[in-house]
Amino acid sequence: MPEWRVSVADVDAAWGRSPGRGTLAVCRADEDPLTLAWTAADRALAASGLSAETVDGLWWGCTRPPFAEGPSWTTLAATLHLGAGTDGALLAGSTHAGSDALLAAVDALASGRVDTAIVVVSDALLPATGTGHETSAGAGAAAVVLRRGDGPARVVRAAHLWEPRLDRYRGDREAETRETYDGRLFREQAYLPLLGAVGAALVGEGEPAGRWSVPDPDGRLARALTKRLGTSAGAAEDVGSADRARLGDLGSAAGLVAAAGALATPGSVHILSQGGGRASGITVVVDRTVPGADRVAAHLSGGEQVPYTRVLRARGVLTPTGESVEMAVPPGSAMFGRGAAEMLGLLAARCVDCGTLHTPPDVHPTCISCGSTKFDLVPLGRTGTVQTFVVNRTMPSPFEAPLPLVVVDLDDGGRIMLQGGDDGAALEVGSPVEIVLRRYTVERGVPVYGWKVLTRRPEQEVAS
Repeated sequence: MPEWRVSVADVDAAWGRSPGRGTLAVCRADEDPLTLAWTAADRALAASGLSAETVDGLWWGCTRPPFAEGPSWTTLAATLHLGAGTDGALLAGSTHAGSDALLAAVDALASGRVDTAIVVVSDALLPATGTGHETSAGAGAAAVVLRRGDGPARVVRAAHLWEPRLDRYRGDREAETRETYDGRLFREQAYLPLLGAVGAALVGEGEPAGRWSVPDPDGRLARALTKRLGTSAGAAEDVGSADRARLGDLGSAAGLVAAAGALATPGSVHILSQGGGRASGITVVVDRTVPGADRVAAHLSGGEQVPYTRVLRARGVLTPTGESVEMAVPPGSAMFGRGAAEMLGLLAARCVDCGTLHTPPDVHPTCISCGSTKFDLVPLGRTGTVQTFVVNRTMPSPFEAPLPLVVVDLDDGGRIMLQGGDDGAALEVGSPVEIVLRRYTVERGVPVYGWKVLTRRPEQEVAS
């Protein structure tokens, strides 16, 4: 989940509406679908016990990838240290993209094209300011590792149904996702009939209704759908209802996020998705606990409560009118072209003769310890302790003060200076920190990604 939570009542109060219930997971200014996808995929790979070198496929489902057209998929692959020959695709265009990614990876494994695949789904829906959609739209991501052969869980069934209907959409050159035109018409003519029929196709005659992960675009539809999914053998269980009340609608990530925790318990889990006039259902049979599923509850918990105005600033709705400072280095320039792999991969040059780590590699033609010119490129570790830091209290736009700069002694022996990922209040010399992927800025319409330092909280240490 992203770092922030905003109260639905706070949003409603700003527009003079009766206060709603619950909270929404929303992105900070330096978070987006790609940084969320990286975190989920990195955790899934760690839980699997596999190394990045064994992964030969990456499928990513996202309604709103960070680039409308550009290197979203390759940027994610670089931050995960995947090989240059990795297969896969980015699926987008509607909230149905999560199911598209999962089924595409299953097909690639079944055909023998790949042996090990990461499937990641992420979204950070951008609702129109002041609309009802703003009180339901959240952000989040989930990822699973798929392999050919035996495993703790199996994808066993899929069903599909479509009608050329307009549901949520975003027009050309529009930044915000529009609501459905008529909520009642959508409920009675699209949402319930399509998903109800797809759900019925997943459950055989006389079978118990079982566990369901269902989409809930406005926070009220899931209850009616779950009731319809019940069978003569019992009622349907909505496994994501509690999380949706805290996180909101997660778009294309909703299905897998809600189902992830259920993968810890044997039995069937039915995942439904809807978007762009399409509805799909996927049945997963859990034979034994999927590694990592028991940590999902911890990963979905927490979050910093922030005021609605801060969310609007992060989304770019509220912007300062004073002078701003541009990065002045075009993302398509030679510096980025030559150094992109090093920056996105968080790589260092390790001296072959003495083992000293140098960052960034291009800046050090000779070893600072022994003078050697022989180096190997290696990924840096992502945990360490604070060696020293400074917190800038005044910064020109678009930067926001306070802004920390932190020197970190990494656990693998390296040392690196990076920007802090929060206000620096919890920083102390010697305190444990982790290195995380974040979006630094958007320059000439291009998101620029890099690494930041976050203080490790006790729950993060337990979860990892």
